[in-house]
Amino acid sequence: MEILKENIDYIIIAILGFMSFLVVWFTIERAIFYSNIKFENYKSKDELEEKLTNNLTLLYIIYSNAPYIGLLGTVAGIMITFYDMGMSGGIDTKSIMVGLSLALKATALGLIVAIPTLMIYNGFMRKVDVILNKYKAIK
Repeated sequence: MEILKENIDYIIIAILGFMSFLVVWFTIERAIFYSNIKFENYKSKDELEEKLTNNLTLLYIIYSNAPYIGLLGTVAGIMITFYDMGMSGGIDTKSIMVGLSLALKATALGLIVAIPTLMIYNGFMRKVDVILNKYKAIK
């Protein structure tokens, strides 16, 4: 239990940090790709759509799951706080409140990752629709 108590914050932060890195990486990659689209390189609308939506699934997965990763950290933090309360035999309000507030930061971090990723994903999906409509108008 001590290993979990000492490392849960770092584990959750590392997972969410990695997810954030992927979001930044694929956001830049998609933005560059969309700015360099040449319609003559694509034989069909389906081929273009496949290339346009490449890597968007990863953004969808991250924005869908980041809050759950944060929630997992919060639940683990609350479990540790209650465990410590039970083991100490007494109720120290200060340590309970500190433990619970630290646990809740994991949920906040999950939301900090998820909300911008959702906005980016929706923006890219709109961009895909606009590009596909331009392609249809040209062809």
